[in-house]
Order: sequence, then C-alpha cells, then structure tokens
Amino acid sequence: MSKGAVADRNDDGNGENDQRTPRVGAAVRRRRRALDLTLAAVTERSGLSVPFLSQIENDRARPSMRSLQRIADALDTTAVQLLAASDATRTVDVVRAGDAGGLVAGSGVRPLTRGTHQVHALEFTGEENAGREFRHRNDELMYVADGAIEVEAEGRVHRLGRGDSVLLSGGVRHRWHAVEPDSRVVVVAVADHVEILEP
Repeated sequence: MSKGAVADRNDDGNGENDQRTPRVGAAVRRRRRALDLTLAAVTERSGLSVPFLSQIENDRARPSMRSLQRIADALDTTAVQLLAASDATRTVDVVRAGDAGGLVAGSGVRPLTRGTHQVHALEFTGEENAGREFRHRNDELMYVADGAIEVEAEGRVHRLGRGDSVLLSGGVRHRWHAVEPDSRVVVVAVADHVEILEP
C-alpha cells in the first residue's frame, strides 16, 4: 500500500463498513462513470490515492467529510448530493442523533436528511472553513442552534447568535465561520448543485 493510501486511511478511520449507514461508494462510482472518469483522473483532481478511492467505491472505507468533499469537487457535485444518491427515497425517515450518515463520526458535519428528497439539511459543529465561498442555485436557510457564527454575504458581515437565522437567496455568494467553540449550525437548502468558489 502506498504512503498516500495509508495517510488517507488514517485520516478517515479504520475503514470498516458500517451496515447501519448509507453506502456512499456506489454513488461515487456511478457519478465517476457518468463523467467517464478513471480513478486516476479523480486522484489527480482530488489529491486522494487510487487505492483509497477504490476502497471507498467498494465500501471498504468510509470517507471523512473533508475527503468526501474533495471527491465531490473532483466529480463536479457536492457531498450532500453524493450522500443523497447513496440512499433510496423514503417517505418517512428518522435520523437518530448518533447517525453519522455514512461519514466518520466526529467529522463536525452530520446529514439530517437522507435519500433523494427536495430538501437537504446538514448540522455543522465546530469550525467551518472561512476561506471557502459558496453560491447555491436555490435558497438556503442557516439556523444557529448553539454558539455564534459570522456570515459574510454581499459585502456585509452578519453576526448570528443562538436562535438566530439567516435566509440566503439563490445565487448569493457567501462564506461563514464559527466565532465561539462548539457552535452548532443547521443548514437547510433546496436540493441542487452548490458551487464552491475560490477564496
């Protein structure tokens, strides 16, 4: 196994497949093949090793949210879309507090919805990368469950505390970060592609 593969595996946990969580591998493989990309091409785009990507596609490893986002970027999609595509649509679906949604527990990001629904929701705990700027095609709601965050949008910085929320219309460029330890933010958006812009 290459040094890159070892580093990937160590960053993402023990690689054991959890039968209780969605199988992200099939969704990653379907998306890669739809784009007619080889594993080597995804490696070049994502910086992750071929062995590690192969383990993910074959459900022998579960990626961290950071690694899944790198894969999603390489496949011109989002981590949320890959997670949604990994699970069948359910009319009633309870997501338990301890359910990492196919991600490594403790990654700081937890999907609150599963399957191919019109609405996606994520819970962020801790710091968010303030250097990344996002632009969604559809509206997005951010709700601060604990702590405080700052949201930069359209040239203004908005500080939000516990219980505050902000609605960002589709197309608005924005970035955000936590300003208090262990801040918890719920982000709800209409399912669509998100564009991650360079800082």
